[in-house]
Amino acid sequence: MATMTYVNAIRDAQRQEMLRDPKVFVAGEDVALMGSSFGQTGGLYEEFGGERVLDTPISEGQIVSLGVGASAMGLRAVLSLDFCDFLGCCMDEVMNQAAKMTYMLGGQMCLPLTIRSNIGGEIGAAAQHSQCLEALFTHLPGLKVVSSSNPRDAKGLLSQAIRDNNPVIVLEHKALNPMTGDVPEGAFTVPFGKIELKKEGKDVSILSWANTLNKCVRAAADLEKDGIDAEVIDVRSLIPLDIDGILASVEKTGRVVIAHEAVETGGYGGEIAAMIADKGFDFLDAPIKRVGAPYTPVPFSGALEKHYQPNEERIIRAVKSLFY
Repeated sequence: MATMTYVNAIRDAQRQEMLRDPKVFVAGEDVALMGSSFGQTGGLYEEFGGERVLDTPISEGQIVSLGVGASAMGLRAVLSLDFCDFLGCCMDEVMNQAAKMTYMLGGQMCLPLTIRSNIGGEIGAAAQHSQCLEALFTHLPGLKVVSSSNPRDAKGLLSQAIRDNNPVIVLEHKALNPMTGDVPEGAFTVPFGKIELKKEGKDVSILSWANTLNKCVRAAADLEKDGIDAEVIDVRSLIPLDIDGILASVEKTGRVVIAHEAVETGGYGGEIAAMIADKGFDFLDAPIKRVGAPYTPVPFSGALEKHYQPNEERIIRAVKSLFY
């Protein structure tokens, strides 16, 4: 094990996969000389050169088109789009090309394409640079979607994405960049479609991912003081989703809270809640509760953004509402 920041774990995943497979290349905004806006590709240009680490124009449509074409021809493109808010600029390439190409060609080719992008607030980046838009991509058949809550998973999920023969959207939370943790050295993957049990419990299942997962862990510690033993699950792989693992937890606890930073209305938590209600209704002893952001753009004001963000207090309140 090595102690790494979230940012360095992301960088190491790309480096290890580039060492392992010469077909892997990185492209995107400022990935070469600058090493990306948050440093996730630092040093890769110096080590692998300009043919495998390519700076592109600030044109999301062009970046994803490059990745789709290269991946269709047998390369493994790792694309860096700094803010997921601007994936809207290339939705035709993502939604109608990357997600559909293998299906429309009858499986005659695969598309090993990875799109990395930053999500989330808490850094004062305002409405156009702070959104969590995972629900947009989970709705598109043909894409896999993952989002890590810690450095170990940041490396393992990204490495798995690069090796996957299908397009994968990897969503990395900006507020986690300085977070440190133990990360396996060398090549290492975290399989898709598997939850991680962050804390065992018997009274309620709290489901989350990305930065909000860590708030759920802290909330669970506070709930213990009030005699509530919460189980905390890191969903991390949104598509494919480990619904069997989730249902096993729900069967044990009988109560569910789903928390995420995305706007609650239309958020992916609603899909998970529907699956639980459909497949595990008999396990439930109380209604499923969701905790998400209000239906408004992310504020720039620090005070307003703090109020906007789902936090430990709101998670605790949602859990307690299932008991009292």
